[in-house]
Amino acid sequence: MHYQELHHIVENMEKAIFGKRQTIEFLLMALLCQGHVLIEDVPGVGKTSMVAALAKSVDCSFKRIQFTPDLMPSDITGFSIYNQKTGDFDFRMGQVSASFVLADEINRASPKTQSALLEAMEEAQVTVDGVTHKLPEPFMVLATQNPIEYVGTYPLPEAQIDRFLMCISMGYPEKAEEAAILKNYQGTNPLKALQAVVNGAAITALQAKVNEIFVDDLVHQYIVDLATYTRNHAAAALGVSPRGSLSLCRAAQACALYNNRSYVLPDDIKLLAVPVLAHRVILKQEARLGDITAQAIVEEALTRVAAPIAKL
Repeated sequence: MHYQELHHIVENMEKAIFGKRQTIEFLLMALLCQGHVLIEDVPGVGKTSMVAALAKSVDCSFKRIQFTPDLMPSDITGFSIYNQKTGDFDFRMGQVSASFVLADEINRASPKTQSALLEAMEEAQVTVDGVTHKLPEPFMVLATQNPIEYVGTYPLPEAQIDRFLMCISMGYPEKAEEAAILKNYQGTNPLKALQAVVNGAAITALQAKVNEIFVDDLVHQYIVDLATYTRNHAAAALGVSPRGSLSLCRAAQACALYNNRSYVLPDDIKLLAVPVLAHRVILKQEARLGDITAQAIVEEALTRVAAPIAKL
């Protein structure tokens, strides 16, 4: 599979998702480096449709989990049930057993239920009653979240947030884009007509190629310097973790592959720093009251930390 076929996925998704090319590209980059994505925005802007379009474009299994306050951890991971005929316990796999898992409105479930995804997201497996069960390849969790100010929502635990490679926001469409949505959705839903353009094996092969993308030591140091800046910021209770630094490096490798390059540029880091790092910065209480945002801290780091200069 050549890099052009990655762009075929984007073009295929754009048949149903209008005016969100960069958001689509971010999703694809996360998939390439085996990461998970949190999409945070107000209801009705197309978060679920975006995820469904990606799943339809890749010929893999897809399951949607609607997170509600009464959802139990066993509903996600699975459970053992006694078989009277054999006298043994049979394992019934939970809803996480798919290549693409949509955790819809993840912050409407309790923190205990949210945490049921931790092992799956980190190791692509679930352990129930001491037995480990592998999940399909590729495996990706795409979670949607409404702002926590909304009634009936719970903030995600820090450990859960840190396992999302990216956190992105779709935002409202431009006027022309919204008019295109009205026109194209007037008859049949274009999402239903989407066909797969690649298969899971091709994606898995590409994921292996991401690790071959060269990253210069100066770029490594640039990533570390950005992370260190957030840790030392006066408004931050917690800065970017080492997992966050590693995630930014991997995302930049995926960005280079997507753009048909064999090496990472500092511009790749700049492009991905906010979606990969901002959600990992936990603000102090007084900073939140002062309208300081995590995104602003990362953007400040990008302006204050010198980027390496390419050698000629």
